[in-house]
Amino acid sequence: MTKGRQLKTVIVAALVALVWMGGKADAAQCGSTAAGFEAWKKQFAEEARGRGVSASAVSALLGTNYSTATISADRGQKSFHLSLDQFLAKRGGSIIAARGRKLKQSHAALFASIQQTYGVPPGPLLAIWGMETGFGSVHGNQNALSAVATLAYDCRRSAYFTDQLYAALTLIDRGILSASSPGSMHGEIGQTQFLPKNILNYGTGGNLDNAANALSSTANFLKAHGWSPGAGYQPGEANFGAIQAWNAASVYQRAIALIGQQIDGK
Repeated sequence: MTKGRQLKTVIVAALVALVWMGGKADAAQCGSTAAGFEAWKKQFAEEARGRGVSASAVSALLGTNYSTATISADRGQKSFHLSLDQFLAKRGGSIIAARGRKLKQSHAALFASIQQTYGVPPGPLLAIWGMETGFGSVHGNQNALSAVATLAYDCRRSAYFTDQLYAALTLIDRGILSASSPGSMHGEIGQTQFLPKNILNYGTGGNLDNAANALSSTANFLKAHGWSPGAGYQPGEANFGAIQAWNAASVYQRAIALIGQQIDGK
């Protein structure tokens, strides 16, 4: 390579590096304490405006608060490190299975319709519903947008929850969420606890606080992640991967599969 070409290559590389560094400097910087949250919000709001997020959604973002409860919950998910038997005992697996069998009978028409549409049997849907909210008895009392914004700011999983935050702002633009919508510790919404991005991608319409809408959306999520009608869903079987997509914790996945089997009677 000639000296002229070498010099040109060095100059181009330097310009690329400067552009990259400039982009990094402009990006909202994550943090690990509440101290930087207000400054981060302002930076993120500017980025959101640049991506076409509406003034009303940006205003909702600027109204969020740092959630210490969310951070505490995110750091303290100790039950996911239990054995399967310990996890089932702690989360009331036998109670979920017993209640699930009754709901399968009393809502037989609903579950038959869902299975016909999405190919997902009642068991895993009822197991998820029971595990997530106790069949709708506990939806969470956090501000959903504040929870998601807090986790987008927090450095531990900033990239993942930045995507969730943009999805939440889109849902606000569409009138599906509001600045005051309640959710759980990580910003999950509704009877089966959908994160904002999953509402956008797999929600089948309607309010997810409604059981039928939430269960249909959950079945749609499982179908989109490879659920095969009629195939098994225990570990090692074809549909277990769809359950794994729902939650990353191994013990949770195995619990859903087992409780679902107990409900379906297979």
